Amino acid sequence: MGVFVAWWLNLMTKKVEEGAGAPNSERLGPFETEAEAENAFENARLRNEAWSKDDAEWDGNAE
Repeated sequence: MGVFVAWWLNLMTKKVEEGAGAPNSERLGPFETEAEAENAFENARLRNEAWSKDDAEWDGNAE
């Protein structure tokens, strides 16, 4: 079993950090890979769109 290295996206600098870095309130993560951390904003946007669609369907407002 390998050692898990956490990757984070620093919300202040918009840069990826490995391991301990900025306070949790200033970063997104942890992510398993550097690439996942680099794409954090896009992944969050896609998730939010899917959740909004699910909410609309649940409420009976689906287009």
